[in-house]
Amino acid sequence: MDEQLERIKAKLEQLRSSDPNNGLFGASTHKYRLNPTIPIDKIRKFELAHNVDLPSDYAAFLMNIGNGGAGPFYGLERLEDALFDDLDYKRPDALLNPAKPFLHTEAWNQTFKPTVNYEEDEEEYEKQRIEFEERYFDRQQMNGVIAICNFGCGVRLSLVVNGQEYGNIWTDDRSSDYGIHPSYELGNKDKISFLNWYELWLDKSLKERAGKSQKIRG
Repeated sequence: MDEQLERIKAKLEQLRSSDPNNGLFGASTHKYRLNPTIPIDKIRKFELAHNVDLPSDYAAFLMNIGNGGAGPFYGLERLEDALFDDLDYKRPDALLNPAKPFLHTEAWNQTFKPTVNYEEDEEEYEKQRIEFEERYFDRQQMNGVIAICNFGCGVRLSLVVNGQEYGNIWTDDRSSDYGIHPSYELGNKDKISFLNWYELWLDKSLKERAGKSQKIRG
């Protein structure tokens, strides 16, 4: 893991230097800046408070690279913000519950299938729609995770810290009607852990910057 952490540090510095105008998606938000690292005792305090053990690669990132900041899409969230259910509007009354197991092992989604048409019975239709949305957007669907990244448009990437998917990154894409699924936004085909996900972002971003530089020179 130490070798991977050193690679990540070097690649992040290379990416920062190659994109001085913050042209890559999300870079204008995080500007390739990292928040200060945090000590092990702060991590242990979080774990005790929420009855979880953070994946070792994520904890190592917090302690050796940074507590949020530069990262995929709109950047990494701080550990202090990892319980917010909505990363666009961080409300203290809408929090995740990482102490309970994550419910999913395969991609999950549902669609609204009313038993009546809107034109036939507007009241019953609206009742069924509200009931469906209450089930579909139930916060318990994302038990067992911490929020690590805002993809934008209400889509959140989370790290599973409790349950069979422990250590993998999953996407809550219910705001776009795509349900909850393993994170594949960076082009990975298999489920992915935190450090591998972060390094994949660096590799893809460096490749994108190299391609743009070649076009400019051409």
